Amino acid sequence: MIEPDPSIRTKHENAVLTITMSRPARLNAVDPDTLRQLGAVLRSACADESTRVIVLVGAGRAFCTGADLTSLNEPPAAIMDAANEVIRTIIGAPVPVIAAVNGPAAGFGASLACAADLAFAAQSAYFLLPFTTIGLMPDGGATRLVSAAIGRTRAAEMALLGERVPAADAVKIGLVSRVLPDDALATYVEAVARRLADRPRRALELTKKALAESALGAFDDVLERERDGQIELMGTPDFERRVAAVLRT
Repeated sequence: MIEPDPSIRTKHENAVLTITMSRPARLNAVDPDTLRQLGAVLRSACADESTRVIVLVGAGRAFCTGADLTSLNEPPAAIMDAANEVIRTIIGAPVPVIAAVNGPAAGFGASLACAADLAFAAQSAYFLLPFTTIGLMPDGGATRLVSAAIGRTRAAEMALLGERVPAADAVKIGLVSRVLPDDALATYVEAVARRLADRPRRALELTKKALAESALGAFDDVLERERDGQIELMGTPDFERRVAAVLRT
């Protein structure tokens, strides 16, 4: 198993690998280095036969609030490639991936949650696609993942208007499987992970693959379309102006 940097922590126990995004001071917003490290840990887990389940969770009071706007110091193509590799690896992982959404899941964080095979949320969590407010479009596969989960019209409302979806509403529309009291989320996810870890790995792998191909066909095309659009938008004056405004607040 790859030893992660401090922004990514791992625990491997009873065939369950828990990956914790650990930048609590930034509400677990990810910079390019964190994305690459997360991708490397995920790839290592996929190759490890002793790993039967992967759990994604955030440190502190957030799951992941998307890209760290203070750290966009690399070319847009490099950032998008790192982000897309994380999502590709989650979708293609031979083991189930569970998102334990312990707090806000915004931007790329919402994509991470939706890319997981199972997503469980704390009552205090919410989902947000704020991209258009800063002159961008959804990425991380969100244009397909969210639509596949809740339908085109509700996905359009999330993506175009950029309004919060509280956990209580997210479970009603199918964005997550279940909502738990904040203090019960970790215990519930642990129990589900144990159940999955006891099942034949190959049966889970083929079931996951069939579901993904049915719901997310031509997913690479989605990621490439988002990549091209985001690279264009990240070079516009609108984006620069809106990000500068956000950073001033």
